[in-house]
Amino acid sequence: MATEEGEKKHALEVVQAEGSDDSCVTFVLHDEDHTLGNSLRYMIMKNPEVEFCGYSNTHPSETKINFRIQTRGELPAVEPFRKGLNDLSGVCQHVLNTFETSMKTYKEQKEEAMD
Repeated sequence: MATEEGEKKHALEVVQAEGSDDSCVTFVLHDEDHTLGNSLRYMIMKNPEVEFCGYSNTHPSETKINFRIQTRGELPAVEPFRKGLNDLSGVCQHVLNTFETSMKTYKEQKEEAMD
């Protein structure tokens, strides 16, 4: 993604309050909305080490979300964020594989019925 000045804009920013530890971090995801936000929040909240996980759209006309994670103990917030993204990617891949298998089966059955 490029800005008007031609600079490349990052899809992810990490915002951390001054003086806070790594267990409480806000991630700013550009060009994203509730589709990713709610799904990712669900996946991350399944982790028992996560104390808080939430997101918000900054403004309806902006396509970015602020994604906040707070963990218990010494676990850095980036770890459940990374695991949540990987887990969500795995779920999406499973759904895609299941859909493609079902479509293949449907087309084969349709061709057999036409014979």
